[in-house]
Amino acid sequence: MGQGIAQVALVAGHRVRLYDALPGRAGEAADAIAARLDRLVAKGRMDPAARDEARGRLHPAADLGELADAALVVEAVLERLDAKQELFTALEKTVADDCLLATNTSSLSVTAIAGALRVPGRFVGLHFFNPAPLLPLVEVISGFATDEQAAVRAYETAKAWGKTPVRCADTPGFIVNRVARPFYAEALRIHEERGADPATIDAVLRESGGFRMGPFELTDLIGQDVNEAVTRSVWESFHQDPKFTPSLAQRRLVESRRLGRKTGQGWFSYAEGATPPEPHTAPPAEAPGEVTVLGDLGPAEPLVGLFEDSGVTVRRESGAGYIALPGGARLCLADGRTSVEYDEHEIVYFDLALDYTRATRIALSADPDAVSSESLREAIGLFQAAGKQVSVVGDVPGMIVARTVAMLADIAADAVARGVASEEDVDIAMRLGVNYPAGPLEWGAAVGFQRIRGLLGELHARYPTGRYAASPGTVRRAYGENGRKRERGEHAKHAGSAESGDS
Repeated sequence: MGQGIAQVALVAGHRVRLYDALPGRAGEAADAIAARLDRLVAKGRMDPAARDEARGRLHPAADLGELADAALVVEAVLERLDAKQELFTALEKTVADDCLLATNTSSLSVTAIAGALRVPGRFVGLHFFNPAPLLPLVEVISGFATDEQAAVRAYETAKAWGKTPVRCADTPGFIVNRVARPFYAEALRIHEERGADPATIDAVLRESGGFRMGPFELTDLIGQDVNEAVTRSVWESFHQDPKFTPSLAQRRLVESRRLGRKTGQGWFSYAEGATPPEPHTAPPAEAPGEVTVLGDLGPAEPLVGLFEDSGVTVRRESGAGYIALPGGARLCLADGRTSVEYDEHEIVYFDLALDYTRATRIALSADPDAVSSESLREAIGLFQAAGKQVSVVGDVPGMIVARTVAMLADIAADAVARGVASEEDVDIAMRLGVNYPAGPLEWGAAVGFQRIRGLLGELHARYPTGRYAASPGTVRRAYGENGRKRERGEHAKHAGSAESGDS
């Protein structure tokens, strides 16, 4: 990370001095950066003259004293509070009082690191994402004692370096590592409940949810030990808040040293010749000739056009927002309940999709004791006719995508309500920092926070631990939607009265 950050500053036109406590390491780092610049030239992504000028601005430092005239020092040493405090205490004796000091920590408190300093107001967090030269996001973190002017200088510097900075307060996980926890946690919980295997959960989140990677393959890439440590750190920093509870299944994986790609085995095998895991995909089933859509399907409304385009006759009637299959079963968007809870009707749930027109896979859930195989086949055939692969998962509340998105939106809404960051910065951070297909607040608004709150309420009723209790931020957004709908209704009523009077 230190090399990557140095390269970013160097290419932006700054003179850069590299310091490492181990003798010779700064020189090795400078050589590595120079080699990367050579590769950029070879690929045609950098002009040779610009490369030569950049290399001329790069200087290894033998001791801290050579940093005396620096305007900004960015630290990227090991994640230990005492090590960082010791380094910055020494730096304060070396640099001028107007030198901006920044830490690239991803897990430690910026406030705690600055607590040992004589001038804590000039201390900020500059959290780059790896690899720093490629990923655009930088979290600019203000500690409790950080001066606003220092935070603005850090923000403007990162922006001048071609990065996309976001401002946030010093809280556990900052923005990205805080808001991202449910992406992993809900998948792990569904797996622990035997709702679906890891390959199927990954496929549904990729092919229906639009995420670039599923949580199981992603944690194998990150390292199970690293991902679990971040989750545990956030959980402990929030005084063991149940919303951030770590997974026992992941803990067992770490204890067995199945850490992912780096050990050749994690959730999946990476041994030479290993067969890539395949998601569960339902065999072909005959589509029904017609279905009836009762009421508004909300975010799933685009399905109506897809069914019609596939040759299925769709009848519309007023109702509570579901699809009636010919055999009598009801096809409902995941709402946090399970199909086994119904006596009067057979209920088959289908999962949320980022974009139903572009999704290539849809998950269905139905308890085999509550739903006949014939009804399930009708539902499978209907989605297959619309061009979707179908994964049938266990009868888990909230299914996979819907449950994950609801929790991401809730954690994001809570962060904004607590002043961690602005709504815009939260969505930018999640899109750029972890490549989410949409910002969680943008996605939550598209689904509807009333629907999100309702789904979380049903989950909370089934898991009354507090994990799924809707945050005040989510509740306020849901009430805000209600208020806007009332205003629109009043406006329509008055407009109708005026039109009647005119006639």
